[in-house]
Amino acid sequence: MRSTGQGAASTEDIAHLLRTGPFHLALRAALTARGLPLHRVQHRLAARGIKVGVTSLSYWQQGARHPRRPESLRAVRALEQILELPTGTLLRLLTESGRGAGPEAVRPPSRSYRALISVGAAVEELLAGMELPADGGLHTVGHHERVRIGGAGELLGRESQHVVRAHRDGVDRYLAVHHGDPGCDPARVRVQAHDNCRTGRVRWHGEAEVLVAELLFDARLRAGDTYVFGYGFEDGTGGRSTEYVRGFSYTGGQYVLQVRFDEAALPVRCRRFTRSGPGAPSRDLADLTPSGRHRAVHLVEPTVRRGILGIAWDWA
Repeated sequence: MRSTGQGAASTEDIAHLLRTGPFHLALRAALTARGLPLHRVQHRLAARGIKVGVTSLSYWQQGARHPRRPESLRAVRALEQILELPTGTLLRLLTESGRGAGPEAVRPPSRSYRALISVGAAVEELLAGMELPADGGLHTVGHHERVRIGGAGELLGRESQHVVRAHRDGVDRYLAVHHGDPGCDPARVRVQAHDNCRTGRVRWHGEAEVLVAELLFDARLRAGDTYVFGYGFEDGTGGRSTEYVRGFSYTGGQYVLQVRFDEAALPVRCRRFTRSGPGAPSRDLADLTPSGRHRAVHLVEPTVRRGILGIAWDWA
């Protein structure tokens, strides 16, 4: 199971990425900080006489493709103004990386092309239809996630207890993303709203096996307010699961992940790991000791960093 994390980009994050790159992370951080969904960015570009599709913008911020054509580079210059960035900063990252031209920009090496674009593009498409930014104006303070694996090794469901802090006024909802294991049917996945929230709009993309759920808060937050809420996804539609991962776009608060197995299907080995991104090799491997009658393992990350964090297990 793959899950997409959400978080707010700080001024320091953006400044660092504008200095060091890569281009797609700097662009993504700036988009998130401004709270602009891609369809609105597209409209602002169109108002300047620049035609760029939402899919292309999504590919740029995912790192799957880089602007190369003159019209695309013109769009990058306009993006610097729209996102209130210093003139030339995004263009410099393209020039220094050598990815502003050439066919190598189409597919970054050593990463799964489908992993980079399929889910990211699908999520952007769903968010564009909901007219909401992925960031939502919230920063994660703490997140406790509980995952249940069934008797056939399938992902039965997951529950989250989430603590967030608003970084702008008027925030009253959260967008939760569920990406199932291969074979998952997102149309059959059920969203459950628990503490202090209720389910709003739910959209899914069958081919990408991804679902986006809007969770409406019981109160409208002001900048600096914290909020605690709970939600879950009931799945069970995918194949045999071998890992659960969560991606983090920015540094953030504490993350706790617990995976519990059915007694009828116990793994022979479990370990935690990190990855720098989709398709990258696993690092920081460490075996995990089961607890609770050898049915559950967990990890605790006091302060998450950019990248992917997860637990993997072997069935034999």
